[in-house]
Amino acid sequence: MIQFKNVSKVYNNNLFALSNINLNIHKGEFVFLVGPSGAGKTTFVKTLLKEIEPTTGNVIVNNVDITKLKRSQIPLYRRRLGVVFQDFRLIPTLNVYENVAFAMRVIEAPLKEIRKKVPIVLSLVGLANKYKSFPHELSGGEQQRISLARAIVNNPSVLIADEPTGNLDPDTSMDIMETINDINHAGTTVLMATHASDIVNAMRKRVIAIEKGIIVRDEQGGTYGDED
Repeated sequence: MIQFKNVSKVYNNNLFALSNINLNIHKGEFVFLVGPSGAGKTTFVKTLLKEIEPTTGNVIVNNVDITKLKRSQIPLYRRRLGVVFQDFRLIPTLNVYENVAFAMRVIEAPLKEIRKKVPIVLSLVGLANKYKSFPHELSGGEQQRISLARAIVNNPSVLIADEPTGNLDPDTSMDIMETINDINHAGTTVLMATHASDIVNAMRKRVIAIEKGIIVRDEQGGTYGDED
């Protein structure tokens, strides 16, 4: 599903953001990517999103070596991923339904399919009754649920979540994680970069820990922080 083969990223100041990373993430896995600020998590995610090119090595997603993709092929590749960010990135002038539908319009899905699929996904994230609301009328947790709905509406094989609970209170964070867990149980591979040790320690998924660009730990049912 996802392979990093001897991947390094060196910035202009000779700083290794990633150093000879080798790993495999299998279809259907739920993986936490953890580490302190500056450890390399953001570079890892941006490399996977094809926003950053590795200095050396290969990144393979769904049997495609994305390091060899042409610039014109990148948008199509990204459409096959679901991405959730800490800051939601909703379109403020669109209501809930329109924000989610927008992701389907981008790939030119038929209107009939949009009308069928959007309500289903809104129900999945528990916001079917808020479909006419605008982002500013929603709580932070509700906005993140809409972001999740938008990320999964096109049935991505991989969901990449970059600090998705960073702006949320603990109870809301766990609600969001339950939803992401449900998405994973439905077959979507999940990779989540996070600092939230309480979430990692509660869920006991696979944990890949990075420090100074190097994988220092990779274990199933892992922990992070005080329980290390």
